[in-house]
Amino acid sequence: MKNRKSLLFSLIVILVVALFCFCGCNSNNANSGLTIVSIEKTQTDGLKDIYRIIYSDGSEYSFEITNGKDGDDGEDLNIDDIYEKYLGSNPNATYEEFLKDVLEINSTSNTLSINKALQFSAKIYTEFTQTYRLNPMYTTKETAVYLGSAVVYKVDSDYTYFITNYHVVYNSSATEENKIAKKIVCYLYGSEDAPNSTGTQDENGCTIYNYGEYGISCEYVGGSITADIAIVKAKTSDVKAINENVKAITFAEDYCVGDTAIAIGNPEGEGISVTEGIVSVDNEYIYLAIDGTSRAYRSIRIDTSIYSGSSGGGLFDIDGNLIGITNAGDGQDQNVNYAIPLEIVKGAVENIMHYGNNAKTITLGIEVVSSNSKYVFNAEKGYGEIIETITISKVNANSICEKLGLKTDDVLLSFIVNDVEYSINRSFNISDILFIIRNGDKIGFRISRSGQSTLSSTYTIVENDLTQVA
Repeated sequence: MKNRKSLLFSLIVILVVALFCFCGCNSNNANSGLTIVSIEKTQTDGLKDIYRIIYSDGSEYSFEITNGKDGDDGEDLNIDDIYEKYLGSNPNATYEEFLKDVLEINSTSNTLSINKALQFSAKIYTEFTQTYRLNPMYTTKETAVYLGSAVVYKVDSDYTYFITNYHVVYNSSATEENKIAKKIVCYLYGSEDAPNSTGTQDENGCTIYNYGEYGISCEYVGGSITADIAIVKAKTSDVKAINENVKAITFAEDYCVGDTAIAIGNPEGEGISVTEGIVSVDNEYIYLAIDGTSRAYRSIRIDTSIYSGSSGGGLFDIDGNLIGITNAGDGQDQNVNYAIPLEIVKGAVENIMHYGNNAKTITLGIEVVSSNSKYVFNAEKGYGEIIETITISKVNANSICEKLGLKTDDVLLSFIVNDVEYSINRSFNISDILFIIRNGDKIGFRISRSGQSTLSSTYTIVENDLTQVA
């Protein structure tokens, strides 16, 4: 791409009761100051044991462990199961606080969070047919294989869905009619391989590749070139035949400058690996030309190292929750790399899953200007954010916003969707919210007009308001 920025195209930890006893004693509860006084087995039938944890304030909760029977292993109690049980007594605890409290893991250690995130991680290979000119008089077609990364978004009884970049599954030079890969294969972490030429050709004279026993065939579900997000799916039976423990990602609630940024992907096709850095800039725009058209993409800047092949991989926080999808880097500075932000990933994926194939959004019909930009630190949250004043500079005739009664010089305070208010502190908040709007939703705005806070009229979205976006 232009301006030195380039597309990056090309345990479960099993715990036993002894671990609870060994690590749980004398640890401080992260939220309430409680300590674990004792853990005791209160009931057993030989197959199932019931254990009770007693806290220093007298409160308690119980959990169940299934033992082996007739030579068969019982169901393993893994770290996520224990975390879920822990939340029953500590509903606001973060994953990091849980590890520090119950397992006495140092708060600066993210080993378990990284290993948690590896459950969601995959690498991906895509095949396209491309035409090559051997000389001025002769051209030939051949299979081109590209690599990238992906994360598991959803696992249901029929299909497992993966998130990756649109530019991983799309190739403007391909001869396929829609430019989408003719073949998509992924590998889960821990069950990796790579394609190898079979030495044979298909009916078009293109090389056929073998993906080995771990390759999982996928099909394209849909995507958005303007969000650089795509979804592919595989049969869940095929996925679980490789690894029955596969799990879907969990989205973070938020992220900020200084947060840990852990990238997991397939750099240079050398296999799934992990790099770590921080969020350097929470929002900036870069220009990419996926299909030859240069577009601005809102991005998180990170100093985490990523390389060709990392595209489509997950960017995780200290708790192993997804904060973005890595997609681009500065070709001359490895400390300047980029990821698609959480809000766009989540919104675009849910939109594509809802509508299928392409995302759909509405056009509001306004132009806005930003002013009074400043950084505000929130001591309660422990981090700050940049806020701006967003003012309407133009309202198009017969637009949705004209029907809402909005006027030039109105200051937008919040976007209301089905009675839920979303604060507008930056101009991009508006476009992010557009991904979540569906047919039949009621929308409106809270505005400041002549210094007075007021509500706009409401408008119900109809099918004709929704248009397909690239």
